Amino acid sequence: MELMRLGQPGREIPAVRHDGNYYDLRRVTADITGTFLGDGGIRQVREALVEGQLPVLEDAGSLRVGAPLTGIGAVVCIGQNYAAHAAETGDQPPKAPIVFFKHPNTVVGPNDDVVIPPGAQKVDWEVELAIVIGKRASYLSSAEEALECIAGFTISNDVSERDYQIVHSGGQWSKGKCAPTFNPMGPALVPAGDVADPQALRLYSKVNGESRQDSTTADMVFSIAEILRDLSQYMALDPGDVVNTGTPQGVALSGRFPYLAAGDTMTIGIEGLGEQQQLVVGS
Repeated sequence: MELMRLGQPGREIPAVRHDGNYYDLRRVTADITGTFLGDGGIRQVREALVEGQLPVLEDAGSLRVGAPLTGIGAVVCIGQNYAAHAAETGDQPPKAPIVFFKHPNTVVGPNDDVVIPPGAQKVDWEVELAIVIGKRASYLSSAEEALECIAGFTISNDVSERDYQIVHSGGQWSKGKCAPTFNPMGPALVPAGDVADPQALRLYSKVNGESRQDSTTADMVFSIAEILRDLSQYMALDPGDVVNTGTPQGVALSGRFPYLAAGDTMTIGIEGLGEQQQLVVGS
């Protein structure tokens, strides 16, 4: 089961893809939001599917794919959470999770264009497993408690401008992370119960069809559960918040690949969660 939002920006239709068919969720919810997820929305969708209450969404395959949820309160990000990625940037693996933020308005659909900011020269790609929160996470005491707070998983492309991130930042990375369109998300929100092992997912990226990143979430420095448990000691995460969990090696910052330019195409994917593709355009 995959929760999706289909249609033009601001007019997306909530939908569920199940057994190869797309079903209209508007009999269950007006949209896929944190409030819906926190009120047992995934359970409601499963029940509606079993009871045959959902109409088929006609021509779904021809509709734009939007981000799989809306009304996101926060996009919290974890830096250097793969040891090989830390090494390619010249750093040791962190001893505690590195935290930064993206503005929620960076989130766009998985296949929407990514816009290079005026004058930017070092725009980079980053495939990441994204956690979507379904239950308030605050002062969690165990991995088990942390996992219970997850509604599901999706894909984020944590697009970054490295000069803004490193040179202009004053030591805090968010300046390089917050340009509009810098977080393509989706195509779908896959419920946590439908992902057998989120610490064993292949994730990859390509630029113009050429491989860049190819790794597995098993290589994370801090596991999904430990990230949430740790974050909950410093902030409360609410339903609909998103946590980007870090990217593996193979980014342009390594010096092995050129940075993005207008006309490039990024392909970003995670096994079991789907694939996204963006065209890079000038501002």
